[in-house]
This record gives sequence, structure tokens and C-alpha cells, in this order.
Amino acid sequence: MSIWKTIETTLKDEIRQGHYGPGDKLATEAALAARFGVNRHTVRRALAELAAQDLVISRRGAGVFVQHAPTDYPIGARVRFHQNLKAAGKIPGKQMLAFETRRANAQEAQALKLDEGASVHVYDGLSLSDGHPIAVFRSVFPADRFPEMQKALSDTNSVTAALAHHGVADYTRAETRLSARSCPATEARHLGLREGAPALFSEGINVDGDGIPVELGLTWFAGDRVTLTLDGGHTA
Repeated sequence: MSIWKTIETTLKDEIRQGHYGPGDKLATEAALAARFGVNRHTVRRALAELAAQDLVISRRGAGVFVQHAPTDYPIGARVRFHQNLKAAGKIPGKQMLAFETRRANAQEAQALKLDEGASVHVYDGLSLSDGHPIAVFRSVFPADRFPEMQKALSDTNSVTAALAHHGVADYTRAETRLSARSCPATEARHLGLREGAPALFSEGINVDGDGIPVELGLTWFAGDRVTLTLDGGHTA
């Protein structure tokens, strides 16, 4: 690992662990250079990477300040975006990017246990934590079972509420798969990342009380803004 990357990782870990909180000023470039035994150019490269990840901001003549710490995001039996972020002390937000109804592709039909040619609702959106984008997601729902999904999502801005509107009082995560990937251009643009930046990709299937799939979720998490925590019952 290059020296600047080691410095960037160390500082990011210290922010995550609470050594620095939002609004706190980091040590000066000179102090950091002395601490790590490097020149100021190397320190500047590490700080620039933290700024590119939206973790810190440089203010001319004042120094470098923490914008926000990475968000802890649990993935367990009940994945609830708003509840997860509120539990982490963050303000949750969602932005709808697109919504369409079309025929399911092979992956969607298999995950949702639909017949070939069945229709699905596809909901693309952006997840926010304290106003900062942390994930780009796609939620896919069986269209026949949830005919008013678009209106329900528009009215509530919540998948949980939209499913409840259609009679699904509770749902659980049947399967989660996580992988590290390079972020594609479109998703990177929404997240404010450079194309090819490291990201965490999640594929999840939610089921109702009878074990029938109600949602396929595909999510790109900004890898340096989110810490995913898993319980023992899921596959990574």
C-alpha cells in the first residue's frame, strides 16, 4: 500500500472511531507530515482523497475539517433504511431517480419467483445520510401484486410504508450477497465519486410472512461512507 493511502486509511479510521467529530479540525499538514514521517505533498494527497470521499473539507486559511463520519448500516433480518440511519444518529433521506413498469429480466424473475414475461415495477433512487449521498439503489417489485406501488412510494417515500399499503405488514431479508466492485460511471456520478472508485454492491431478497418474495434490492454503497454490519444469518 502506498504511503499516502496508509495515511488516508489511518485518518479515516480515526474519524470512524470518533477521534474527530463533524466540524472538528484535523491536525495541520505540517503536524501530520511530522507524525507520519513524510513530506507535506504526501499528506496533501491523502487529505485530497478524504475530501473526494466527502469526509473532510478544506477551508482556505483555516485548515481541514471533518464533514461527517462514515455511517454504520446494519444488514440483518429486517433491513429498514430510515430506522437504521436514525439508530446511527443520522438524518435519513431518499430521492426517487426513476420509476418504470416493464417485463422482468431473467435475474428479476428468478429472484421474485415470477413466471416468464411477468411485469415488475422498477424503482431507482438515491439514499442520503445527513444530506450526503451514500447509496444508489434499485428496488424491483412484482407488478401484479403491488399495482399502486408508484403512487404509494411517491406519497410515503418509504418502501416499508408502500408495502404496508398493499397489505404486507412485515417483511424480512431472506438473502443478502455483498461484493466489492468498481463503481460504474452512472452510479459514481450520483454518489459524487470518480468512475471506478471502490464501492460495495449488495443484492438482497425480501420476503413476506409466507416466504414469498416481495422485493429484489440492488444497491451500490459508497464504500468509504458506509460501514456495513452483518448478523450471522447472511451470506457475504
